[in-house]
Amino acid sequence: MTEEHSPSANEILAHELAVEQAHVDTVYRYLASATAAARNVQAESRAKYLTDRADWMREEDGTALFERDAFAYQAAKRLAVLDAEHEGLVFGRLDFIDDEDKRYIGRLGVRDDDYEPLVIDWRAPAAEAFYRATAADPMGVSRRRVLRCRDDKVIGIEDDLLDEAGSSDLVVIGEGALLAALQRARGPRMRDIVATIQAEQDMAIRAPHQGVTIISGGPGTGKTVVALHRAAFLLYTYRKRMEAGGVLVVGPTDLFMSYIERVLPGLGEDSVTLKSVGELATDVLGFGSQRVDEAEATLVKGSLRMLPVLRRAVHEPMTPENIRLRVSVKGEILTLEAPELGAIRREVLASQKANRARPATEKALTDALWKKLPTDIAALLDLSREVFDEIVTSQASYAMFLNAWWPTLTPELVLARLADPALLRKFGHDVLDADERHVLADSLAHARGFVPGGERQHPDWSISDIALLDELAAMIGPAPIEREVDPTLFLDDGTEVAELVTLADTLTTTREIDPDDDGVVTHAHVLVDEAQDITPMQWRMLRRRGPQASWTLVGDPAQSSYPSDDETRRAMRDLIGRGASRTFRLSTNYRSPAEIMDLAGRVITSVYPDADVPASVRRTGVQPELLALPDAPRGERLGRVLTRLAAEVDGSIAVICAAGRLASVRDTIASMPLPDELRNRLTVLTALQVKGLEFDATIVLAPDEIVQQTAGGVRVLYVALTRATQRLVTLDLTDGRPGAWRESLELPANGSE
Repeated sequence: MTEEHSPSANEILAHELAVEQAHVDTVYRYLASATAAARNVQAESRAKYLTDRADWMREEDGTALFERDAFAYQAAKRLAVLDAEHEGLVFGRLDFIDDEDKRYIGRLGVRDDDYEPLVIDWRAPAAEAFYRATAADPMGVSRRRVLRCRDDKVIGIEDDLLDEAGSSDLVVIGEGALLAALQRARGPRMRDIVATIQAEQDMAIRAPHQGVTIISGGPGTGKTVVALHRAAFLLYTYRKRMEAGGVLVVGPTDLFMSYIERVLPGLGEDSVTLKSVGELATDVLGFGSQRVDEAEATLVKGSLRMLPVLRRAVHEPMTPENIRLRVSVKGEILTLEAPELGAIRREVLASQKANRARPATEKALTDALWKKLPTDIAALLDLSREVFDEIVTSQASYAMFLNAWWPTLTPELVLARLADPALLRKFGHDVLDADERHVLADSLAHARGFVPGGERQHPDWSISDIALLDELAAMIGPAPIEREVDPTLFLDDGTEVAELVTLADTLTTTREIDPDDDGVVTHAHVLVDEAQDITPMQWRMLRRRGPQASWTLVGDPAQSSYPSDDETRRAMRDLIGRGASRTFRLSTNYRSPAEIMDLAGRVITSVYPDADVPASVRRTGVQPELLALPDAPRGERLGRVLTRLAAEVDGSIAVICAAGRLASVRDTIASMPLPDELRNRLTVLTALQVKGLEFDATIVLAPDEIVQQTAGGVRVLYVALTRATQRLVTLDLTDGRPGAWRESLELPANGSE
């Protein structure tokens, strides 16, 4: 008698992928037939077009030719749609509670020979539940499935179990499987917990789009999943508003964009912009950054105390302090001394931005010089004001002075000034202490490329620098530019839709050049994932992208990589203002095991007693391993830990370390004789890079270094400790002794390697 085989998770996934692939294959067969039919119509119409042009057209043929042209146009239009929507055509499936009905959702509708729908267009009313159903209001849906396709191949599945009624035989794949397991668990306590989770998520997803919606919760509470569904809900429900104004999604990964592009094809591609924080100002600066500063520099650059420093750097001329302006008018020497020039500069900049104030500056200078010319001499010389201005402004010495004293500024030019310790002391002596000024000057000198042997050709600005550069761009205004719009019109034989361009088309793509346009692209709604990591200066950068926007902010203050809570709250209050705001707290951790959260909770509350640590509802019976490695041979011992974890856990494994150790760890692992199967499951990342991610097992390497090398300190370590869904191992590199991070908690090593 043989034991009944219980399929593994990989076997279940393979079976479900095969089921979905079979349906997708059917869809593409019918799509190919539709494409071939459209091409035949187009070819026949083109052939008739060429034939008819050889003869005089009889009057009675006019209607037939008009019909031919209409068929040709519609065929070309249909082909354009079919070609554009080919990749990722099918992206969703709905299974309903009360019947055998299942609906596939896609980029366009496809029917079989009996006119039964194989795919429902995502814009059709029948697809509404895919976007609006939640566990608290499932709209008759038992399971919602998102298909991830590459070309015409199904490569991934993510499920949500929305209603357990009648779903006992439904397989649930992906992240939703954890919550589905809780839903199907026996006992009133677990069902109450699930009901609480669903109610909290439903309220956050369906909150009104106006004002500011804040979704907070600790690790494993499903914040990002809720935010994904909220983004889809808002885009679908308020489609016209979102299409018109656009949606900006700010996050550390491309998770949101890939999801939105799949499930909302038109909106996802045309109306949603995904940017990391370091890319937010590409609309103004033309470049971004992914480089992370050292912890001390991040703290200084993120602070609102940088505002007066930047403002002074803009207002202070780049010329010597004792500069003067001297001009000769008909033999009369007229002079403006430094104090007079300073007064002019302050008066002009009080009402105008530097790069837009050149005309006002020239007028103020000539006004002051005109007043210097005695009235009797002006009369004697028969000088009108117009002639006087022309004499002054045509002098080379005046032009040289003006170009030096009031040059066209760039954000990079102004920020680079702060690398000069003397200037930085002048601009920041009352807001930054000596240590902070030293850190800032050194960091900016590195960014500018001041290294032995010369200066780098291209500055290496950091993510924190981008916010400062954007602030400077707002202070100085755009440089004066002259642009000519010369649209090209062309008409071809009209056999392809793409070839039909009219004057109306070109008029819709050109616009008047607004001299006050600062280049900032604004949006109707802004969604910020991992909002707790946004520094006060970055909040200002964000606010400029949505001055009239509604907002969704997702985060957990306990996981912040920027520790200045008071400044951050002030910056957020400035963002929210007096508008409507609502906060939803997700209180239950259904992903991280209680054993891991018990450890992580002790770590974070030892430093931040008010941290919102969610309650875990799942136990694995396996405690985290706290190991301390001797100095050598560490690589061999790390390899043994990896090999053992791979044997105990089926899924993904991550090694998490401080940024300063990342390269050496990757090199060490690359040199290990590990099997390919393990390498394919293994990832090495920094503690900042793993935000928002999860793995089946994690190894947190040298926790003390993570605390020391990041501005968030223990809060960033808390992030690293909460990424595992099954197993957690910490490795202290302290010559066999427990690391400082756990000494105060009296957590002894509970294993060895």
